[in-house]
Amino acid sequence: MRLLIWLGLSVALVRATPFKGCQHKVKESVAAPPRGWVKHAPAPKDHLIDLRIGLPRPNFPALEQHLWEVSDPSHERYGAHLSKAETDALMEPHQESIDIVNEWLASHGLEEEHLSRSSANDWVTIQVPVGLAEEMLDTTYHVWYHPESDESIVRTTSYSLPEVLHEHIDLVQPTIMFSRFKALKSTLHYYGKEDVTLTSPSGGTITGPAGNQVDASCNNTITISCLRQLYNAVGYNSSATNGNKLGLTGYLEQYANIADLQMFFSLQNPAAYGSNFTLVDIHGGTNNQTPAAAGVEANLDTQFGFGLTYPTPGTFYSTGGEPPFIPDDLEPTDSNEPYTYWLDYILAQDDGNIPQAISTSYGDDEQTVPQSYAERVCADFATLGARGVSVMFSSGDGGVGDGDADPATQECYSNDGTNRTIFIPGFPASCPYVTAVGGTVNIPETAVYFSGGGFSNYFSRPSYQDSAVESFLTKLAPGTYEGLYNPYGRAYPDVSAQAYNFLIVYEGNTTYVAGTSCSSPTFTSFVSLLNDARISAGKTTLGFLNPFLYSSGYTALNDITEGNNPGCGTEGFNATIGWDAVTGLGTPNFEKLKALVLSL
Repeated sequence: MRLLIWLGLSVALVRATPFKGCQHKVKESVAAPPRGWVKHAPAPKDHLIDLRIGLPRPNFPALEQHLWEVSDPSHERYGAHLSKAETDALMEPHQESIDIVNEWLASHGLEEEHLSRSSANDWVTIQVPVGLAEEMLDTTYHVWYHPESDESIVRTTSYSLPEVLHEHIDLVQPTIMFSRFKALKSTLHYYGKEDVTLTSPSGGTITGPAGNQVDASCNNTITISCLRQLYNAVGYNSSATNGNKLGLTGYLEQYANIADLQMFFSLQNPAAYGSNFTLVDIHGGTNNQTPAAAGVEANLDTQFGFGLTYPTPGTFYSTGGEPPFIPDDLEPTDSNEPYTYWLDYILAQDDGNIPQAISTSYGDDEQTVPQSYAERVCADFATLGARGVSVMFSSGDGGVGDGDADPATQECYSNDGTNRTIFIPGFPASCPYVTAVGGTVNIPETAVYFSGGGFSNYFSRPSYQDSAVESFLTKLAPGTYEGLYNPYGRAYPDVSAQAYNFLIVYEGNTTYVAGTSCSSPTFTSFVSLLNDARISAGKTTLGFLNPFLYSSGYTALNDITEGNNPGCGTEGFNATIGWDAVTGLGTPNFEKLKALVLSL
């Protein structure tokens, strides 16, 4: 059937077209796939892939300027977030680009009914057989295999476009992107299923960073009560009706089990027992309730995120996208990074339908995502920020590396063909338009050893963090890690929160988990509570947080000054006074933050 589709589409090639005889020119290429990928076999011609075509956004600098202004507490436009119509207009390509790309697609038999367009018309997605994609892109696709993870994808190392299209198309994917979108494997440490009994709070107390008393049991087991005590939010009650919402994302067939959620509520927040979240399925996503289908990641996110913020309404986005297929199984489709489908969906939503704070606990090594693609996706996150949404990402669990260092030397290497020894930043945490959340442990808090942090090789350092990062860099001994990181790159994480010994319910049992997958929904929950306070006071939501955090918000954070994040055969960076590349600006003090955001 697929072969017939391809042959039917190919008939269109005989029509007269200005692209006939037009010379193809290489648009993008990579010297080699990242370490660990091996070429398995030519991709079957009838295997279906989702080609995602990015059209230029000539007015993005104007949108970015709006973002800086509405996110800067010192600017007169602070909080004056843009509408969907306004951001769509700023992200829309020139009509000339839309027209010529339409003409090119039509020359290959792909008419409007075959296309899916983003809300701003800046992305076009088409599902085509590999054979047709190879004709369109003058390339050859192969199945690439990653033995260590047993994953396989369909990719190429170079693709071309007719020269006339180069100024009208930024990129086409999946082509040269070999990223491995990860959750449990990199941003969540799972200790295994075990029955855990909640420790009685009668075992004494510890003085927390806010000067208040925290149950001593919180040094061994993190619960909702512990986080509220530690981060000074005991007694704050959010509204169920003021319009505030919290959003959590799920990918890679991570399902949030409702029975586990109710058991968790009964143990840690009885008032929430019987409540539920709104499920939104995207791109074929589901939320399988078979007990064995429960996902540790999804359970962690929903239990702590919605448990901390109850009764604030919560939304869980389950985005589909088959996991990489087995080379000999040709049925599943091979797609792009799943968060791009989520972005298409969320950016198409009307004003008021998007949660004002959203957490994602997934990511890639930055170098496995082509820079052109990373920049495009990052700009989409900027659009969300301009619309008043706070977007948080886990900073990763590989310290300054990727958790995939050379077994013999423990060093990490570049994949640009030079095989240089370097630190490996993570993406989307490295995007300057999101808030990256690192991890801490214990009371008093120290940096947890796996907290992802460092400096982007793609994105330059944004001005909002110049002072903080320069101060950190001056504290490094001369020559420290010279050549291993980019001191001029966007630095992350921005903030942090507890990331170890979180007690969740999984498959009907209590168990411990750890990772920056814990810290991102935790920090996001406190941001949601801050939004609740502002909305109830008649103010706008916080939106993109970083300009606020680096200008004044840091004064209401708990500075973490101990610990480091080893990786790539080094001890990594050290936590220190002020911002650092392990814990960022620190962990939240809710009462201080609330007073500060209500004064803006």
